[in-house]
Amino acid sequence: MLYFLIRSFLICTIFIVATSISSNAFAQQRWPSRAVRLVLPFGPASGADIAARILAEKMQPIWGQAIVIEGKPGGDGLISIGAVVSAKDDHILFFGPTSSYVVHPYMHDNLPYDPERDLTPIAGVAQVQIAIAVPTKLGLNSLQEFVDFAKKNSDKVSYGVAPGFSEFVFDGFKREQGLKIAKVPYRDITTSPADLGEGRIQLGMMSYAAMRSTEELGTIKILAMNSAKRSQIAANIPSVVEAGFPGLVASPILGLVGPRDMARAIRERIASDIGEVLKDPKVRERLNASGQPAAFMDVEQFSLGISEQKDQVARIAKILNMPRRQ
Repeated sequence: MLYFLIRSFLICTIFIVATSISSNAFAQQRWPSRAVRLVLPFGPASGADIAARILAEKMQPIWGQAIVIEGKPGGDGLISIGAVVSAKDDHILFFGPTSSYVVHPYMHDNLPYDPERDLTPIAGVAQVQIAIAVPTKLGLNSLQEFVDFAKKNSDKVSYGVAPGFSEFVFDGFKREQGLKIAKVPYRDITTSPADLGEGRIQLGMMSYAAMRSTEELGTIKILAMNSAKRSQIAANIPSVVEAGFPGLVASPILGLVGPRDMARAIRERIASDIGEVLKDPKVRERLNASGQPAAFMDVEQFSLGISEQKDQVARIAKILNMPRRQ
């Protein structure tokens, strides 16, 4: 009797494992069966938009389906994330920096999604380079000079900062430095460099990719990169650590995130394809030129990177005395 029970158990186990493997293989084989939409939290010409188009150009022949890039700026990233979460469709993916969602539990009382449950990491694509800049006509040459200027002219200083993680990091910096300067809200932060160049705001902190064209005009000066070490794509600009402000380190990861319960086989397939594309020297060169060095992360590595950024956010939240709301 015992022999037959054990034999039946083994047969059932083998059947379940085989069915699972077959199901995963089928899911991987059939995807994508139609056009894939990449939903972005920023508008055209943003760093995420540039990177998405570089990837789409190479991925479309591999997948054999159209790749549609859809910018949905505004709402602190909630509009774009909400579009992906509510669709519940493994052909509709979020493409943007981790900064778009790691701080939401601290900044919103009633999130329309659960960051732990509703977003599934797929792959990291590039390291977002964040920069801090001021109008050239202010004549400031360092972050310390800006801090001194802002303390003396707090009623005349306003700033624009990318929502989410970057904003959170900058809020911690303001608290530590005792700065009382006004934030100018932007529906799409990529439109702010023009205001910065004209002196309508006195400081900007956002992706280096979004600032480069304005920097080339000579109307803004980048004081520092929000990295621990000098960036390989901006070796002439000091890091915030070199500038004496390590609390400003911010290095979001630009990557793909899928909806809840997205099949592991599909995520690994997408990550594998992206990894192959990022080996192309021309793709890496184009990403570097856009201010976003290629930095591939598979499913596990990207998940770990997101977790590490959540830990950093938790540390800053303590400085700000800001409890987790959700």
